[in-house]
Amino acid sequence: MILNDKPDFEEVIARSQAACDALSDEDDGLKREVLTHAGNRWSLGIVHALGVSGTLRHAELGRRLEGVTQRMLTRSLRQLERDGLIVRHDYREVPPRVDYALTELGRGLLLGMMPLWSWVIDNAASFRAARNRFDGNGR
Repeated sequence: MILNDKPDFEEVIARSQAACDALSDEDDGLKREVLTHAGNRWSLGIVHALGVSGTLRHAELGRRLEGVTQRMLTRSLRQLERDGLIVRHDYREVPPRVDYALTELGRGLLLGMMPLWSWVIDNAASFRAARNRFDGNGR
């Protein structure tokens, strides 16, 4: 351990490996599916929009996610709902009124993603420099 009770790199790797080793095949498959669904571009945007704005309707989400198609938005919402990250409320009215909100599990995802997003933002210049070096080598 180092100062501030932050684990060192080797300890983090060991804990990560232990967690992976403890997963059953079923849990490993579930982990991969949830990370695939929750970690895609549109799902992260949906989770962020619902976290920032609270409950939103389908069309409101579509307006907040520049470039998302109706089909992809619907598909992403269904995957997030299936994984328990959002809840869909159908008011059974005419015209139809359906809205979406984060669940506790979805709020946990948003909180868990914040350190990663901050890290990406904090290191954006390093990513750009690495890409420039790589692209400059003719690859």
